Amino acid sequence: MVISSTLLFPPPSSLFVTAMSILSCVSLANGGYMETKGKHMQYSKFFNVVAASKKPKDHEIKLPSRNGMLIAYTPALLAALSSSAIFPYRDLRIVMLVSVLTIHFFKRVFEVLFVHKYSGSMVLDAAISIGSSYTISTMTMIYDQYLSHDEFREPAIDLKYVGVALFLIGIVGSFYHHNILSNLRKKGDREYRIPKGGLFDLVICPHYLFEIVEFVGISCIGQTTYTFSFTLGTMLYLMGRSYATREWYRSKFGEKFHKDVKALIPYTF
Repeated sequence: MVISSTLLFPPPSSLFVTAMSILSCVSLANGGYMETKGKHMQYSKFFNVVAASKKPKDHEIKLPSRNGMLIAYTPALLAALSSSAIFPYRDLRIVMLVSVLTIHFFKRVFEVLFVHKYSGSMVLDAAISIGSSYTISTMTMIYDQYLSHDEFREPAIDLKYVGVALFLIGIVGSFYHHNILSNLRKKGDREYRIPKGGLFDLVICPHYLFEIVEFVGISCIGQTTYTFSFTLGTMLYLMGRSYATREWYRSKFGEKFHKDVKALIPYTF
């Protein structure tokens, strides 16, 4: 209780938010575990490699990866942009939270349109499912913040400005390393290469590391149970995904892949 009142708003009197806090963390953690076992999300390059060896299902509608990713990210961006009409507010913390969520998904849509290069496809059902998940999570963060502002006092330790600094570090680092990945291949080139530059010389997934920093920043801005539980789930998911990514590079490139390059955290993991 002391820790909660010092760092977090108490959980609001909403069964929906409480259930979502548990569900989001558990489902993301399970997704990370499944990644380590070779059962990948349907937008990953690993899923496309596995799917290419299987007979496609007759009822599946496949989209170009770019279109699928737009379907996955755009609804959450629109939800964040329109949230002020749904939840009228003037509190600075809420404005900051909505702003960073909007920037986060704007960056993702921008990268889909202008940065990433694609070599696969995405199943429509998966794109809709992922998009729905992002949208619900985004709106739950904002709704939880709105309830917390109305029901409780501010936490004793104010972390929102620390959160903004962490968010900016995370989003710049993530964008920078996504650019490095994109520049590995020219247009029409489908060959995978070992990324070099930035933190890629230390970890194979620095873009995931910086995304975690982003969400830690978002958690510090919000200081609610849901944002922290969602961030914890995201960390566990990206740990599993980065582990799977490292194993994929090791199996594909063998001795060319330096054994000292870790999955996510330099020199550690």
